[in-house]
Amino acid sequence: MLVDGKWTKDWDPVQKADEKGRFVRQVSSFRNWITPDGAPGPTGEGGFKAEAGRYRLYVAYICPWASRTLMARKLKGLDTLIPVTVVNPTLTDQGWRFGSYDGADEDPLFGSTYMHELYTRADPHFTGRATVPVLWDMKQHVLVNNESADIVRMFDTAFEAIAPSDVTLYPADLAEEIDALNPRIYDLLNNGVYKSGFASSQEAYDEAVAGVFRMLDELEERLTGDYIFGDKITETDLRIFVTLIRFDAAYHGLFKTNRRQIKDYPKLQAYMERILALPGIRETVNMEHITRGYYSVKALNPTGIVPIGPAHIDALLAR
Repeated sequence: MLVDGKWTKDWDPVQKADEKGRFVRQVSSFRNWITPDGAPGPTGEGGFKAEAGRYRLYVAYICPWASRTLMARKLKGLDTLIPVTVVNPTLTDQGWRFGSYDGADEDPLFGSTYMHELYTRADPHFTGRATVPVLWDMKQHVLVNNESADIVRMFDTAFEAIAPSDVTLYPADLAEEIDALNPRIYDLLNNGVYKSGFASSQEAYDEAVAGVFRMLDELEERLTGDYIFGDKITETDLRIFVTLIRFDAAYHGLFKTNRRQIKDYPKLQAYMERILALPGIRETVNMEHITRGYYSVKALNPTGIVPIGPAHIDALLAR
């Protein structure tokens, strides 16, 4: 990780653990917002106006947080406005690396070797992990935001005047319900699989894995329409999908969330397939990057052997 702008320690998946061995995730630190007129958003400073070709999105296909920003970009029709750079899925001792892998890009702006070089370019004294997604301002040469939840919401609203869309991921009439459900999905499911996989005590693991399946059971029961809030997709569906599509191929085995697979939940399986079939969404899912990336985590898989399958996920993606 970076300490005062200097790389000082090999990459470690467990950033922090509490006194009971629970995995603790780093909090995002760049929280500026792109807005239609450049006015300040809910956090950060102003000066980031929505403009075509001004911003670049850095992502990893392995990362669910980054993938939901890719989904929002596709659903909102921002492909031509916001270019994307994809990092190497194989995690190195210095974290995310550019290029040197099929489907991974070189850094087109600065020729960086590692993602952490962008962070020190943005803040020469940055301390922490260089995470994705990263939304970069190519006009001012600054890091706008590295919080996926913020990026999804600014993609939903900031560019409407430039690229009008009939998709609204955070509709006003559902805002209260979305804001109530999102934190629970994050804690029990999105981050819950990581808390299971990176637990450093049996107690922490037991607690995390119970929460994962409690939420999956709840979502299976809750689903009555095409999406979690009825007949229109929202940002909550993006949050759920990115975990579901990785579950059977990575989390079930590597993260020890092996009580059941998503294929054992008929409604969730159909829901995942329905979202995958939406225009552009399949392009945001690179299962080869996902499995290669997760199984490159030495702390969980020291041999680096990548398993084959599962066959039903390969078949789904092939369709």
